[in-house]
Amino acid sequence: MKTLNEFKKFLARGNVIDLAVAVIIGAAFGQIVSSLVKDIVMPPIGLLLGKVDFSSLYINLSGHAYDSLNAAQKAGAPTINYGLFINNVINFLIVSFVIFMAIKVLNKTSLKKAKPAATKTCPYCLSSIPIKATKCAHCTADLPDDAEQEQVSSH
Repeated sequence: MKTLNEFKKFLARGNVIDLAVAVIIGAAFGQIVSSLVKDIVMPPIGLLLGKVDFSSLYINLSGHAYDSLNAAQKAGAPTINYGLFINNVINFLIVSFVIFMAIKVLNKTSLKKAKPAATKTCPYCLSSIPIKATKCAHCTADLPDDAEQEQVSSH
């Protein structure tokens, strides 16, 4: 029973749920990128290289002739599918680049660690003074401690 409760606590942690969401989104994103490579990027590249369909490029290891990769696979012939490998490498490069760009944007837009305040406002004259000051340099008032200052500021 203790193990079950520990497992429930583990699943309820935010980062486990975040990870699950990331995996689901990643899978969907992977399908989009695969379609991008297969349906948009590779056809023009194949056209530029002499109307080559990379997904159909293979080396037949059986010694028998087959009209296509699909026919060789249906016959159970051993093949080296280097065209599919090329598609997957391009797919990987695109996914990696997009993730790199997303992280780069997130790093630029993420909030930097807030530095502790170096100054505070005098509750009497509203001048900016060093955080450790006990007397205002502008109005020469004795400054209340933080608890007293909150009371003065709220009035």
